[in-house]
Amino acid sequence: MKITDACVVPYPVGDSSVSRLALEARSLGFDSIVALDAQVQSVCGIDVIPGIYVSGLPAKDVQNRAKKCRGTGTVVSVQAGDNGFIRTVANTRGVHILRGIYAADKHAFDHVTAKIAADNNTAIDIDLAPVIFGRGHQRQKAIHRYLDVMVLERRFEFPLTISTSARSVLGMRAVREMTGLCSLFGMDETGVQAALAGVARVTAPEENPVRVI
Repeated sequence: MKITDACVVPYPVGDSSVSRLALEARSLGFDSIVALDAQVQSVCGIDVIPGIYVSGLPAKDVQNRAKKCRGTGTVVSVQAGDNGFIRTVANTRGVHILRGIYAADKHAFDHVTAKIAADNNTAIDIDLAPVIFGRGHQRQKAIHRYLDVMVLERRFEFPLTISTSARSVLGMRAVREMTGLCSLFGMDETGVQAALAGVARVTAPEENPVRVI
């Protein structure tokens, strides 16, 4: 079971190189990181998994981007939108993670979209950045939204991932710190461990159906 930060943002968008982020991840107890626009590589035993983050595009364009990434080993994450957008994207083959639920409309992710995500093995990301760096209403909104996600996750059992969205090593957090932060919205240690392994779950090769003759 690989422990993975589901999103870090390396240089030139962020402030730290891929290698520096990977070294920090190793010291914090991780086995791998999903680094946006990076190349597949291993840094001192840490697997760097390439990722893309699709935001601000209509659902059809998202579907086209996901199709182009199939078979490349790239983790495809999509910014959550309204309810209809999420339903379409969660049904799209090749989309691995829905991000930004904390900023979406309160009714954007409901029991219907939760069931679709579960059926299609599409993860909902718990982005800790607004919890770590948010203040006042922004932070409380993220915590309450994640509480809602936890209620739906217990019912429908869709995958979860956890990310820091770190743009430098200063934004990364150790596994123990993540566990403490996630307790604010009802995740226990077992749940955190499962979510930190969520990237491996959603990127696992699809099983071929067994034909009985």
